[in-house]
Amino acid sequence: MSRGICPRVNSCGPFWILSAVLLAVNVPDADAYSCHEVRTAFQLRQVGPLSRVPETPGTDVDLLVCKHQGPSCCTRKMEESYQIAVKRETLHNIHSYSYELEHIISGHSDAFQDMFQYLLSFSQGHLSSLLEVTYSSLSRQALPHVNQLFSSLSLYLKGANVSVEAAVQHFFNDLFPLVYTRLINPGIEGHMMVGSEMGDCLRMIRQDVNPFGSHPAVMAQELSGALGTGRQLGLALEEGLEVMNATEHVILSKECVKGLVKMVYCSHCRGLTLIKPCVGYCLNVMRGCLASVSELDQTWRRYSILLEQLTHAMAGHHSLELALLKVGDHVNEALLYAQLHGPLITATVDKVCGLSTGEPTGMQPTSPEVTTSSLTLSSSLPSASPSQPLPEQWQGRLAQLRKDFLMYLQRYKSFFAALPEMLCEGENVVDDATCWSGDDVVKSYSGRVVGNGLHAQRQNPEVKVRSPDPTLAEVKERLERFTQETQEKFPNLGQIEAWDELSSGETEEGSTTDCDDEDGCQASGDGQEMTSQTNGSSEGRPAGRQPGGDRPHDNPSKPPSVRVIGKSSSGNWAQDCSLALLFAALCLQWTLF
Repeated sequence: MSRGICPRVNSCGPFWILSAVLLAVNVPDADAYSCHEVRTAFQLRQVGPLSRVPETPGTDVDLLVCKHQGPSCCTRKMEESYQIAVKRETLHNIHSYSYELEHIISGHSDAFQDMFQYLLSFSQGHLSSLLEVTYSSLSRQALPHVNQLFSSLSLYLKGANVSVEAAVQHFFNDLFPLVYTRLINPGIEGHMMVGSEMGDCLRMIRQDVNPFGSHPAVMAQELSGALGTGRQLGLALEEGLEVMNATEHVILSKECVKGLVKMVYCSHCRGLTLIKPCVGYCLNVMRGCLASVSELDQTWRRYSILLEQLTHAMAGHHSLELALLKVGDHVNEALLYAQLHGPLITATVDKVCGLSTGEPTGMQPTSPEVTTSSLTLSSSLPSASPSQPLPEQWQGRLAQLRKDFLMYLQRYKSFFAALPEMLCEGENVVDDATCWSGDDVVKSYSGRVVGNGLHAQRQNPEVKVRSPDPTLAEVKERLERFTQETQEKFPNLGQIEAWDELSSGETEEGSTTDCDDEDGCQASGDGQEMTSQTNGSSEGRPAGRQPGGDRPHDNPSKPPSVRVIGKSSSGNWAQDCSLALLFAALCLQWTLF
């Protein structure tokens, strides 16, 4: 172009020389306001069709968001594309920060459920082995009832509407006919069928006859407490996932989207594609956009504390592992109790059910029959008690799982309050001089920086918050209700101290025993249980009744014949002493005769 003019300049007057000089001056200005950089950014960030971006800035552009005086590289269509893009980018950024927390919750929810199912399977296997080795006469018929019991417990831990108390009582109801015909009175086994009317009668009267003492009630109480906290922890983690899902799909209001476009893309309209927002400006925009999300902060903090308390409860005073591992002990003790009180049980059943085969064999003063081989086998059997804990690799895994979970809970307690700040960190903003304020390039943001939450947004100069997000408000209310109901259901959660080591092999602080779980100290409650059978009550445990109702067990003038199969759990010294005294009395009688 200059080549075509220059020849004319030599042949023309001063007017043309002046015109050429002015044109040469204006060319650099046109290049400075080129939209090349804007087109490049528009394409790289996949904002929309590149055809929407002009080659050169326009001077008469009617924009809705990115309004400013002077030429602009933006159009109405570009603003529409910017709104779609900024919503997509913001939700993606929110998801990138919430993903780890969501993954932690879902991962630990699965891990805890896997742990629960392993413990159930471990305990079920030990109980089945106990019955097969020690009580072989009834094991085959009892195994379906064992499977049903643990199936119910599994459903309960998964959140199903199942009663632990009912499952335990149903198990012992089904077990009673087998115990009565195969352990207490094996001689009448051929005279009745367990599935007959007499078998139904035995099931119906089991709780009234009370053939197993307080062991079913104690077992149900321990399982209800321990499994209850485990079940509630699983439900709580599901509630947390619902909150995270609602957060990731938060609806950004029109005012929010306009504020985001102004913060992220309006500088492009002036050709400033590399300038970044000021930190304070970004905080105002993000806190305005996430005002309803920030309202979850206090509710989430209380929820996090609840998770900690449930974890401590499951690992400490209501240890789920110990409760499940003691199921075999409770069943074994219940069967021993039934055999020791066989004569009175037989007399009561004969009156109620009319089950008579002559004089009950259990009432004849014959010599006691103790299955020595069973005693020997049961001594080597891995019993479901703290004296035979979980495999070492699983103990370490459980302790580490709890420890990691509690550590992550501490880290994410303030997640919803900190989310706007996390979105305004790093490469997204500039904390130094020269940053974008939404209207111009400034050395520092001069606007007032507001806090989190809906109330604080009244003073927000960047984003107007007209009403709370109804979906998030509903999520908040539901989480608050869940937390409140859990605290009412477990009123002592806040009083349970943290178990620092969180290992089933550790003794809690304040314990009065000097031994650890592997020494069988956790079974010390058995001694209290025997006291309840004698005195009628025991602190912290349901009071047991003697067979046949509330009547005390009157010792007959002659010691009854007792055929005892099985072995008392470690630490149950009172029952062992009863057996020893009984045998001593019998030996004395034989000596006299």
